[in-house]
Amino acid sequence: MSSAILNPLLSPSSPGRITSAKVSVLLVSSNENLRRELASRLAPNRWDVHQVVSGASALEKIHDGVASLVMLDPALPDLRVEEFREIIEANYPAVEIIPLNSHTGQPVLGAPLPDSPCFDLLREVARGGGVSIETASSKLAVDTVGKEAAGLPGFVGSAPAVQRVCAMVRLVAPRDTTVLLTGETGTGKDLVANAVHQLSPRRQRPFVVINCAAIPEPLLEAELFGFVKGAFTGAIQSRVGRIHTAQGGTLFLDEVGDLPLGLQSKLLRFVEQGEVQRLGSTDTFRVDVRIIAATNANLRRLVQEHSFREDLFYRLSVFPIELPPLRDRLGDLGALTQTFLKRFCRHGVTLSPEAAAVLRQHTWPGNVREVRNVIERASILLGLGREVRPEHIVV
Repeated sequence: MSSAILNPLLSPSSPGRITSAKVSVLLVSSNENLRRELASRLAPNRWDVHQVVSGASALEKIHDGVASLVMLDPALPDLRVEEFREIIEANYPAVEIIPLNSHTGQPVLGAPLPDSPCFDLLREVARGGGVSIETASSKLAVDTVGKEAAGLPGFVGSAPAVQRVCAMVRLVAPRDTTVLLTGETGTGKDLVANAVHQLSPRRQRPFVVINCAAIPEPLLEAELFGFVKGAFTGAIQSRVGRIHTAQGGTLFLDEVGDLPLGLQSKLLRFVEQGEVQRLGSTDTFRVDVRIIAATNANLRRLVQEHSFREDLFYRLSVFPIELPPLRDRLGDLGALTQTFLKRFCRHGVTLSPEAAAVLRQHTWPGNVREVRNVIERASILLGLGREVRPEHIVV
């Protein structure tokens, strides 16, 4: 399908360029509050806004030619986001995708060109929601502002410990260096991994996430490396692994400390040589993938206990970044609370001083993720109210 057929707003003589004053935007998210907030910031005389809740519905809209820009929440209920992007890139190359941060709803596009329709859209979204657009070497970088002056997409905070993390991320992001993110559960390791990818030259390529703790050990090897038909019972057709689907982009190995010992040697070979061998095959494939690993475990202790390979540990920890727990950056609690209030509550909802005091008294063992969950629960308990009060705070 040609781009001209896909979208009447695209000029046949200049593929990918918008020629109409009114551009069609598709908001893809199962979060109604997020869709409503984004739609409210887009002027109806400039943007024709459509909303869908799933990847399949989005593909139908795009096939019908009703969208040239897609604002995509990665938490799709039916498709992996990398699968969705691959379909769009292969079949509808004129459609531009603006990824959203799943925690804050902020756009995390790396560098739209000034003549791109993304530029005007992001500028308009920025006017109402804490996103700034700054000129840099004839391109634009999208960063969070205010309390988020350190400049990582979606990462809220201005405490010195956060600024150190942001500075280290910006130093390493342009390189292909392997990064190891450590820190307690809920400190935002997934956000930082995504920021490294978005600030890197690989940002237009896939960002593939695999949770080493969430997949049963018998399936994890096949998920990582792929398999050929007949490799095991039920392998009725060949399939490439998640490593292969990250070709040219970034592979994020979350909870790498839970990787079974038997798989660590095979992962080590990939890390050292950049080669992947599928289950049931003797053929190897070379892949170009940047690796980011994350764990809340003490890998050095696991090495001493002989449950994590020492050689793999040193291969993964080329550039370690430790994320601070929330108790070490409580000054950011107010900014985090306001961020999640905007995400989950209706426009105009405020936090009472008494509720704020309850939040300040809590020790937050679950870190930023716990703040997010508390505010989301409060938004539900609030009902039609306009002020979050102590009875709405469940910690």
